[in-house]
Amino acid sequence: MKVPDIEIPYEKDRSIGYRVFEILPGLLSWSILILPFVLSIFNPRLTVFFIISYMLLWFAKSLGMSVRAIQGWRMMDKQKKLDWPSLLREVQLEEQIDKQLARPDWHLSNLKLLKEKPRKVKPDDVTHVVMIATYKEAREVLVPTIESVLASNYDLNRVILVIAHEQRGGAEVKKRVDGLISEYKSQFQDAFAVEHPADIPGEVIGKGGNITYAARKLESYLEDKNIKPINVILTTLDADNHPHPGYLAALTYTYCMTEDPKYVSYQPIPLYTNNIWDAPAPMRVVATGNSFWQTIVALRPHILRNFSAHAQSMQTLIETDYWSVRTVVEDGHQFWRTYFRYDGRHEVYPIFLPIYQDAVLSTTYVKTLKAQFVQMQRWSWGASDIAYVIRTGFFKKNKIPRFDMVAKTLRLLEGHVSWATSALIITFSAFIPVLLNPKDFGANQLPIIVSDLQRLAMFGIMISLFFSLRTLPPKPARYKAHRSIFMVIQWLYLPITTIFYSALAALYSQTRLMFGKYLDKFDVTDKAVVTKDKKRVI
Repeated sequence: MKVPDIEIPYEKDRSIGYRVFEILPGLLSWSILILPFVLSIFNPRLTVFFIISYMLLWFAKSLGMSVRAIQGWRMMDKQKKLDWPSLLREVQLEEQIDKQLARPDWHLSNLKLLKEKPRKVKPDDVTHVVMIATYKEAREVLVPTIESVLASNYDLNRVILVIAHEQRGGAEVKKRVDGLISEYKSQFQDAFAVEHPADIPGEVIGKGGNITYAARKLESYLEDKNIKPINVILTTLDADNHPHPGYLAALTYTYCMTEDPKYVSYQPIPLYTNNIWDAPAPMRVVATGNSFWQTIVALRPHILRNFSAHAQSMQTLIETDYWSVRTVVEDGHQFWRTYFRYDGRHEVYPIFLPIYQDAVLSTTYVKTLKAQFVQMQRWSWGASDIAYVIRTGFFKKNKIPRFDMVAKTLRLLEGHVSWATSALIITFSAFIPVLLNPKDFGANQLPIIVSDLQRLAMFGIMISLFFSLRTLPPKPARYKAHRSIFMVIQWLYLPITTIFYSALAALYSQTRLMFGKYLDKFDVTDKAVVTKDKKRVI
């Protein structure tokens, strides 16, 4: 069988048509932002209708997102309390061990399903690989990540630890990683480090090349050990990622209940709370907003994509030639690689347990503000996937159902355009008609109507505040009680952070893409650890 070409074309190989689709998201975003000005000049009444319709649409969407966030939080809270090892034993035996024990209805349904149609992989067959990617992160960052894996409510004799590090990090990083492997190896089935050589031709400087190189070494290791790739689940973690103790067991459960896990990615919920008490207020708001959104999309499988920490079978990774080494957004792009590799037969299943991550925090306040923008710019560089998806999905031979291809493409495009425009439209558009047509009655009434809608939308902020407080880790002893008050007051920053760290970051990425100013380097985000004496260590 001919394997489809799933690679991003190099810059020199991008045709005029490909460039047109790279320009498309930025062109649409700028057109939407300019539209209220143009309409206000020629037809202010139409402008008022357009803006009110837009506001009503986003008001309805915000209510829906608030409901989803509460549902997601409740789901996560319930799954944290489950006895996952016990559920796994019953999946292994394909029957309930103790009829007196309370079990979720979905688990009992799964046990019946196993009787009717056994799955390909059973829990006792599974080997986990936890791959931690690092560049120059300090020991104080890496050790808590390894310790969080060790704290898993799972048999660590079934877990292999791999630390993927960069040669360009220098000799000190290699010494640090080798020391950690020596220190922790005996507590896992096995553990080893892989150094990614610097300046491999054809690679952007980024995480994708690092973890791909390590995974190829892992493939050879598994062959030597006679471990079947379909029985191996690989989870990629950044240096600051702390899996919930139930994560590995819950992932094993979901994997073993999947009819054919080769066609599925598994996505836990990123919660940016590790250092939330230490981060400046604007970064806390951004981090909570990111956690809020990730919880929402976990309940929307049609838009759920690989993001940050995620898992796939080793079999899938081998057949997709691992992650792309040509983009700085290798996580989200991996969804599309797998989707096209299997002609559309690919889904992302949520794991309703968190991977705790760091909010952005650098050595100074100014550096932290800048690092946050750089992070959001890199995330929004996912707009570069739009041209890749259109070219691969519509201009290359494949068996993907057209409706599914069209729907996914439109969602991808709409998501990035909304990312760049919605906050700006909601905040400023109501004042454009009255600025250009001060005598028009409709234009003068528009700011009042929009203000009323924005007051109603405050409900969403209250939900965000509730979510923020319920997901907060315990307050470190080094902070006094008034720090808790700031966790509430910080939400005054929301309009500012939404504009600067969401809309403008996305618009900047799309504008760079329009002019062919490609991101060819993964700028590692500063995520400092604050010690007991309040020193910041990166």
